[in-house]
Amino acid sequence: MERQRPYSISEEQIQAEWLEIQAAQRDRIYFKPLYERYFEPIYRYLFKRTADRELTNDLCQQVFLKAMQKLDGYTFKGVPFSAWLYRIASNELAMHHRQNKRQRVVSIELADLKNLGEEIQTQIEPNPRAALLYALNQLKPSDLEVIELRFFEHRPFQEIANMLAITESNAKVRTYRALDRLKKHFNNYRPEEESPKP
Repeated sequence: MERQRPYSISEEQIQAEWLEIQAAQRDRIYFKPLYERYFEPIYRYLFKRTADRELTNDLCQQVFLKAMQKLDGYTFKGVPFSAWLYRIASNELAMHHRQNKRQRVVSIELADLKNLGEEIQTQIEPNPRAALLYALNQLKPSDLEVIELRFFEHRPFQEIANMLAITESNAKVRTYRALDRLKKHFNNYRPEEESPKP
């Protein structure tokens, strides 16, 4: 079985990016290539969790504004710059939900639901999709986040660890514990229960 790469970019790209960050730390005009590279992925990350274009635009602006403001404090740890940006985005999103008491949104492809159902190795008839949506809706935001990152966005554990500022083994433990809780909720589903989308 082929081993999954720890990051979505190569070591050489990480090193080249660090040179760009150092240039941007000296003069913010050099932040532009980083902004252009990561605007769309950060936008997609936020939109999948809000389903609101205007809100996503606002949050995205906040993420890059904070990144520029805090860039001098950024220290290179041999990981992609995107991990730091995703952490800022995750914090902005969490703050927005706390302040506005809004429920999280999760965008799920049918293939992702099928894969997740296979991962927890359980089957409920006649509607496993409804049971899985119900189970996802019961999870705490922190559990839902690791499920999203691993199974809906297909991120390697090392990348998840960097995004959440935890170790790789902690990312694995959190993911498998979240899967265990998901499976319990799935098995507790009763078809007569309402299953609002997460």
